[in-house]
Amino acid sequence: MLISLLRPIGPVVIGISLGFTLSLLSVTWVEESCDSDVKGGDEVAVPQEGKLNGARKPNSLSGVDNGDAEEQFEPKIVPYKPGQKQTTAKKVFRAKYISTELGIRERLFVGVLTSKNTLNTMAVAVNRTISHHLENVVYFTGMRNRKTPHGMFVVTHGDERHIWNMFQTIKYVLEHYINEYDWFYFLQDDTYVEADRIKMLVGHLSIDVDLYMGKPEEFIGGELEGRYCYGGFGYLLSRMLLLKLQPYLENCRNDIVSARPDEWLGRCIIDYGNTNCVNEHEGILYNHFEMGKNSDPSKEDNLQFKNAFAVHPVLDPVQMYKLHKRFTELELQKTYNEIEKLQVEIKNISELAIDGNRSAHWPIGINPPFQPKNRFEVLRWDYFTEDLVYTCTDGSPKCELQGIDKADVADIIETAMGELNKKYKPVLHLKKQQLLNGYRRFDPTRGMEYTLDLLIEVVNQKGRSRSITKRVHLIRPLSNVEIIPMPYVTEATRVHIVLPMTVHDRDNVNQFLEIYAANFFETSENAVLSFLFIYDSFEAQQVNQNDIFANVKAKITSYEHKYPATKIPWISVKTEAPSQIKIMDIISKKHPVDTLFFTANVNTNINSEFLNRCRMNTINNWQVFFPIHFQDYNPDIAYHNQQRPITIDLVKDAGHFDRNVFDEACFYNADYMAARTKMSSDVQENEEILEILDIYEMFIKYATLHVFRAVEPALHLKYQQKVCNPRLSEDIYHRCVQSNLESLGSRSHLAMLLFDQEQGNST
Repeated sequence: MLISLLRPIGPVVIGISLGFTLSLLSVTWVEESCDSDVKGGDEVAVPQEGKLNGARKPNSLSGVDNGDAEEQFEPKIVPYKPGQKQTTAKKVFRAKYISTELGIRERLFVGVLTSKNTLNTMAVAVNRTISHHLENVVYFTGMRNRKTPHGMFVVTHGDERHIWNMFQTIKYVLEHYINEYDWFYFLQDDTYVEADRIKMLVGHLSIDVDLYMGKPEEFIGGELEGRYCYGGFGYLLSRMLLLKLQPYLENCRNDIVSARPDEWLGRCIIDYGNTNCVNEHEGILYNHFEMGKNSDPSKEDNLQFKNAFAVHPVLDPVQMYKLHKRFTELELQKTYNEIEKLQVEIKNISELAIDGNRSAHWPIGINPPFQPKNRFEVLRWDYFTEDLVYTCTDGSPKCELQGIDKADVADIIETAMGELNKKYKPVLHLKKQQLLNGYRRFDPTRGMEYTLDLLIEVVNQKGRSRSITKRVHLIRPLSNVEIIPMPYVTEATRVHIVLPMTVHDRDNVNQFLEIYAANFFETSENAVLSFLFIYDSFEAQQVNQNDIFANVKAKITSYEHKYPATKIPWISVKTEAPSQIKIMDIISKKHPVDTLFFTANVNTNINSEFLNRCRMNTINNWQVFFPIHFQDYNPDIAYHNQQRPITIDLVKDAGHFDRNVFDEACFYNADYMAARTKMSSDVQENEEILEILDIYEMFIKYATLHVFRAVEPALHLKYQQKVCNPRLSEDIYHRCVQSNLESLGSRSHLAMLLFDQEQGNST
């Protein structure tokens, strides 16, 4: 029994004993003093005679005298001195952008060489054809007029000498752009450049080479060796080559004499950069085309023209625009051919799929149609003819097809006939006789879809004709989504809230001030509230005896006493037609140009969340903001025979976003004044325009800003029957009436109310 108990632990005991035995045999014990009071470096323990070297003590070194080891590793105490300055680590500089820290540069810089006489003509034409394709284009000139073309960055050297201007241009580029770009392309203002091809060219070249690329030319006289790049067709310089020239640029200016700036630069590059002009590098050829005096760009069709990077000489801006149109057409046709090729490949590959050709949706390459999950998501088809549309925004059964809708239908019919003729020519020639039926719907996943039933006259090659009906399907696909860069704004801007009031708004001002005080006065929000009291002629005459706004003014005074740090200014105005523009003309003159306005309504519940969005969505000299508020339904209809809720949520049964109202607006005073200035000439001809238009229509018609209009859930209005002023324009009055009607309740609410009334009448 004892053996059975010891058997499991026997190997463990044997292993531990063996381990201790081997460890004792591997070291030699020494006798050393453990006295901690030993002083002096010579009083140390040494091994006994006749024994092996002792085991090394921890923190000692082998191979040196023991006494030296003790002295070397004796700890030293450094006394602390309060007056002694402690060394601090050097602060590491970090770049603002990671691209700067990693040395990432932009790809292409373009410099245009122009002059005082052609800056406002040829240079403007160059800018209009290449600026939207390239990120940075700089125009270099010797002298310029006082008026600089809009949207162009012009550098003036102060001298009309051509060689001096070229020297100053290269010097300016080396001082300001050499660390930001990899490639530098220079051209004259009488040169048309296919900008996208230049971008593609530098995208395929190595950046660590000395490259001087363009149209090679021999020097005048042929005495000098090497070739320079002719400036008329543009030339490309690498960053490495310009860095090599930088120390010798002054030598080039003093030593090289030439009549042409491109020759001067070529000699400088050959002498100090040891690089000749080439028109081919890494298998890429720099193509160019020389225009004749009477050449018509629209008729040029040879291969050299189609493949050209640059065309020279361009005689006038009109020819520049014709060249741009021609090259744009060529690129567009090339894109269409590539799309057709891809569609054929997709179609061929889809035949190998499990579903066969059914896996490739029409049209090939476009997203498949939207698949509704229930009947409420089914997309509606709108029926139309060439003159009428049977789905109207105002709810009418049919209305006249006009404006952009009419142009859209005409374009679709023309496109359909063009595609049919392309398909059946030359065997048949088709002519449209009539559009029998038209259907269209907007699919958010792919675009606008059309189905057309066309009555067509078919004419064969023998001249015989007959009429047939043909159904065609078309789609206008959605283009790529673009991210529009926006200027930087903050939420620290003070908002000036303008609250116009008429006699009909007096009953709601107490509730407005209570909510406003809780949201802003008590939290010290960066906002200022201003009242604008609007009187008619009769009310203005009785203001001293019976002021209709006396209670409101007393309420304002009480809030100013309650919150001493708060001031609520107010202005009184007499007018029969209180239009938005007339009101803002008075307010605008009393505030600085950098003031951010928000025009509100007495029924509006304003909070900090909305004001922050007002600040972020309104950008000075860039964008104005017109929010679409959430309007509550009439509680007598929406909650008929029900208990009214304490708080109303943003749900479809409680209200709707009222698109008929444009009273709320966020804009800067400078933008308002700019649009109002452009409007002044029309006002002189017709003063009624101040009452016909509102602020939204004024910005649309007279401003070049982005007008941003979107639903705003933080802007909540309680139900109130609006008083529509018939003195304003018919359109504004109609929108007011329509807003009142749509704010009564939803269709289901109105239907249930009518049903209850019918039930009551029947009983």
